[in-house]
Amino acid sequence: MTDHSHKHRHDFHISVPGAHISMKAVVCASVAAGIVFLVLELILTPLLMGVSSWVPMRMIAAITMGRAVLPPPETFESGAVAAALVVHFILSFVYALAFAFFAKGRSLLTDTLLGAGVGLLLYAVNYYGFTQLFPWFAEMRHWVSALIHLAAGATMGATYAWSVQRFVPPSHPSTGG
Repeated sequence: MTDHSHKHRHDFHISVPGAHISMKAVVCASVAAGIVFLVLELILTPLLMGVSSWVPMRMIAAITMGRAVLPPPETFESGAVAAALVVHFILSFVYALAFAFFAKGRSLLTDTLLGAGVGLLLYAVNYYGFTQLFPWFAEMRHWVSALIHLAAGATMGATYAWSVQRFVPPSHPSTGG
């Protein structure tokens, strides 16, 4: 007989009252959502808003690099893109970790819908709340950004649910078993 329990042995978990979180599922969800967000941002922003793909990247980079990287120019700049990617994926991880505290991998449908709602909430937080610190994000208050956040949030939820089902044993507290 083969022992399959080893596939769950290397998954780091966080346990707090009311939640047991698979960090492997959080990482999968954050990477998937982060990629979906970036791909949609790079395609839809120029297509539907007539703005260079590099404008949102420069806005994200300006969180750590300061206003000097903001457009113009609206061109590719490797340092700004690298900074934007680091900031973006750190935020994706933080958001997916927060999501995991209440999602708990209930079901694919439930977590996908919950993730979509969280995506819209993050749109509001990012483009209305954080604009107090980073006012240049006010320019991104439009339906395309809301749609991108909705899609990325749904991806986060679906990936988290799938990952919990894939990586966490059914009797584990994080699966409700």
